[in-house]
Amino acid sequence: MSTTVLLVHGGLWDPMDAQKFWDTPGITAGLTAAGLTVLAPDRARLPNDWGVEVDALGELLAKRTEPLTIIGASNGCTVAARLTLVYPDLVDRLVLAWPATAGDAGVDTLTRAGLLGRGCAPEDADRLLAGDTLRGTTDAGLADLARIPVAVLPSLMENPMHQRRTVDALLGLVQGSRELSGYPEPPRPDFPPYLDEFVRTIVEFVN
Repeated sequence: MSTTVLLVHGGLWDPMDAQKFWDTPGITAGLTAAGLTVLAPDRARLPNDWGVEVDALGELLAKRTEPLTIIGASNGCTVAARLTLVYPDLVDRLVLAWPATAGDAGVDTLTRAGLLGRGCAPEDADRLLAGDTLRGTTDAGLADLARIPVAVLPSLMENPMHQRRTVDALLGLVQGSRELSGYPEPPRPDFPPYLDEFVRTIVEFVN
């Protein structure tokens, strides 16, 4: 039986979806060709709370009898981490890739303006942006992830949305976690040359 990975794409109240994040850059096909069973669902498009996203993807986990690996990307790291905490017996490995930086005044202001501009209610935007190291989570909760192998994958080039300090904070919070090689985020035009190396990195961690 092949190892199953659940890919949780990035984005928050924007047009990003699983096809743009995982399929078009070739990641889904690459992981499948490497022998993994890949689940790459779309996240809830306009959630008013992170719990909405966890409930939606949790339906996939609730139907399973065998554990899988979750790979969260950018803001999808929040969903991935929370799924791992809600379904502890069904997740045996976790990758937090390009974790979105929380608690940066400039980034939060820009992100909040984007949420409001797309029709998000102010109170919902505030709730989505709230949290500790990762939006929608507490550091105490993240520390509980240490019961399984956890890896953190940084952006190759630090940027305001994906800052190095977030990676360092996660590595410090989750005892025993390890850092993987950094790569550009898949939707970026500079990702394609790194596809094969990225796939190898993920496969090595999963196996």
